[in-house]
Amino acid sequence: QVHLVESGGGSVQAGGSLRLSCTASRNLYDFNCIGWFRQVSGKEREGVAGFYTGRTTPRYSGSVEGRFTISQDNAKNTVFLQMNSLKPEDTATYYCAARIGGGTWCPLSIDAFKDWGQGTQVTVSS
Repeated sequence: QVHLVESGGGSVQAGGSLRLSCTASRNLYDFNCIGWFRQVSGKEREGVAGFYTGRTTPRYSGSVEGRFTISQDNAKNTVFLQMNSLKPEDTATYYCAARIGGGTWCPLSIDAFKDWGQGTQVTVSS
């Protein structure tokens, strides 16, 4: 069974930064795909950033590219999402997601991921 635990959410003013962490109960290389999603109440969950753990270039949604960076610390079984130049529209609950197996294709789609964390709230004020 896979457990993903997010942390690092909070409140920040526009232009500020936050770093989210996702610690997995397994070695990161056990997963094919790891990613971050976000969801605003009443809206669909959207992909933010993700990658194939076989060291390919990460994917980012157009709304965060250039501001957010996904990275990993294999020794700590942890994936990070560094969020800079935050905007009020980045306010959401952020979820870590992962998938074991299924090849190297890791689109930013909820259907491409199987395991999910409980989420961490990010609030950006103007």
